Amino acid sequence: MFGGGTITAIIIVAVAIYAIFIYNALVRARQMVQEAWSGIDVQLKRRADLIPNLVETVKGYAGHEKETLERVTEMRTRAQNVPSDDVAGRAAAEGLLSQALGRLFAVAESYPDLKANQNFAELQEALETVEREIQMARRYYNGSARELNVKVESFPSNLVAKSFNFVQADYFELEDPGDRAVPQVAFGN
Repeated sequence: MFGGGTITAIIIVAVAIYAIFIYNALVRARQMVQEAWSGIDVQLKRRADLIPNLVETVKGYAGHEKETLERVTEMRTRAQNVPSDDVAGRAAAEGLLSQALGRLFAVAESYPDLKANQNFAELQEALETVEREIQMARRYYNGSARELNVKVESFPSNLVAKSFNFVQADYFELEDPGDRAVPQVAFGN
């Protein structure tokens, strides 16, 4: 019924169609990673925009905490200067910024008037909201990166990925092991 040439042609067409299907799946996965990174980038910019107002508010009450304020400003600048496509570098810089912000809020605990300030409270609440948004965006990004990475590594899609220079995406992870540690809770007697 079918000659050897026909069967060979059918196999070649089937393989080509399958390769196109895999290629399109890889493109879709790469686009999801880029979209997810964009979500993280937006949230990180929102956080960076809140920091100068927060620093100025704290400066009004705790001006002699100059070192802490300068550290927050320095870490904000460093995070903003990391190229937007450098996921690992951005994660490291943002981790340092988070640590500096943590120290700033620890300093604020020593100033009851600052804690009672309406502007400070609103900025702190806005920053907490942005931090939650960053965590959600990070989970979405890492899920998208995982999907792409599985496709880039799995057979037979790894053959298509290698042929068309698809690469694995970096995860947006916390660099400080202390950030991963479970906080210790102690109840007084």
